[in-house]
Amino acid sequence: MTKFVFVTGGVVSSLGKGIASASLAAILESRGLKVTLIKLDPYINVDPGTMSPFQHGEVFVTDDGAETDLDLGHYERFVTTRMGKVNNFTTGRIYQSVLEKERRGDYLGKTVQVIPHITNEIQDYIKRGAHYGEPGAADVAIVEIGGTVGDIESLPFLEAARQMSLRMGANNTAFVHLTYVPWIAAAGELKTKPTQHTVQKLREIGISADALLCRADRKIPEEEREKISLFTNVPEWGVISMWDVNTIYKVPRMLHEQGLDGLICDKLRLNTPPANLKRWDELVYETEHPQGEVSLAMVGKYVDLSDSYKSLNEALRHAGMHNHVRVKIDYVDSETITPDSVQQLAKYDAVLVPGGFGKRGIEGKICAARFAREHKIPYLGICLGMQVATIEYARDVAGLNDANSTEFDPATPHPVIALITEWAEADGTVKKRDEHSNLGGTMRLGAQSSDVVKGTLAHRIYGDVVTERHRHRYEANVNYLDALRRAGLVVSALTQREHLTEIIELPQDVHPWFVGVQFHPEFKSTPWDGHPLFNSFIKAAVDHQATAGRQAGTAKSLKAVA
Repeated sequence: MTKFVFVTGGVVSSLGKGIASASLAAILESRGLKVTLIKLDPYINVDPGTMSPFQHGEVFVTDDGAETDLDLGHYERFVTTRMGKVNNFTTGRIYQSVLEKERRGDYLGKTVQVIPHITNEIQDYIKRGAHYGEPGAADVAIVEIGGTVGDIESLPFLEAARQMSLRMGANNTAFVHLTYVPWIAAAGELKTKPTQHTVQKLREIGISADALLCRADRKIPEEEREKISLFTNVPEWGVISMWDVNTIYKVPRMLHEQGLDGLICDKLRLNTPPANLKRWDELVYETEHPQGEVSLAMVGKYVDLSDSYKSLNEALRHAGMHNHVRVKIDYVDSETITPDSVQQLAKYDAVLVPGGFGKRGIEGKICAARFAREHKIPYLGICLGMQVATIEYARDVAGLNDANSTEFDPATPHPVIALITEWAEADGTVKKRDEHSNLGGTMRLGAQSSDVVKGTLAHRIYGDVVTERHRHRYEANVNYLDALRRAGLVVSALTQREHLTEIIELPQDVHPWFVGVQFHPEFKSTPWDGHPLFNSFIKAAVDHQATAGRQAGTAKSLKAVA
């Protein structure tokens, strides 16, 4: 029978519940247990798909097309279990489900209330996410409850967790509470009072923590741990220090050495072999001992919040590890890129243009794609990054002046990028868009497969078939593919069903490494294998750096001779 570990948070948000949950899952998995993770988000949105990245950070996409919280990306990078629609749900989805049942008459005329109807629905969703009672169900399901204890929004989730622990029994559920122990510089000491208060608040609603993960900027001394234990009624061995580290991949070892996995296994009566964290130690060694460094310009629209590109940042770091280099990422606001300022990209070893929505900063991205193409700097365009590279090539090489996407210019004479529903005629003319379409239900989402053209760079990276995850509305207009091909653009992968453009590239005798992909490869990168596309991209950056270094050395020598 699946056992459940509920991870809650207190004091402030952004302490790292997702990393803590993923790290605990990783240690339990290293003991031979089958582990899955579930994220409960307390906001009313049905999912984060229509939320601004500045509000919510990255939207992570699963194979089955769910738009989910970015913590699911951490889960997939830390454990072998793949996430899906059942692994993330919100208050909005719970209320939507309950109201649909009420309209159908499922409650037989009863008054529908938070308790028991909402809390029962939450428990059903949790069990569904763990595949509870099904063949092959997880041994342990770690359930991360978003928000902080004391928030009105989180109360139904916490109450549902309390009820589950009562119904399932003490040895089938455990509670881990993440809290904050601030360092007060003026006093020169750590303060435990916020932790005392948040545990008290948790106990008021009937939940007693089995372990406290105490976040701080430094290790928590024994004296403070004893004090926290005394005032929270948590045994001292259950007070775990979580201090700041230079890489998140150190956290599993940190928690294991303080006995968190042993504590949880004892609480849940799980008899397992000792944890084997050798591969985590090797991973940390690789991150701390690079043989070089490459610099990369990420030309994006959400550069003020790095969480907007969380999976992308991690994928680049994974590729750096596999190429034995540190990847230094500089975030460049695409609104600052103009034909006069684009020269700033010359100092980088590679240029990456990530995905995004909306018109803001688009011309800067197009300018960056052109500079990378003309100066033979390795370029990777992801989703929108592929589309702007296509627009740039259509304008500057194929002679299609004023080419654009109908997302940015509905009246463009050359809609090389458009909605599929806008391809009304064979000549590429555009139908009027439905301005009232549901933004939450008009996207190409999830994993799809494409056939890769032999003899291309994409084929050397992926082989015959590429299967990647998608999240976009606009596509490369098939009516312009012949014109672009005649101008030298290589369309190296098409979807198997609709024959839509998935990968574009330039011939390697024209450019050493220039690739655009319609999908989001970052969602499938792991620290163990990296990702073949990013591994190749960073290898190209390393080669470009070496070539540029040789050229600089030659120029310096010639100048000295003169």
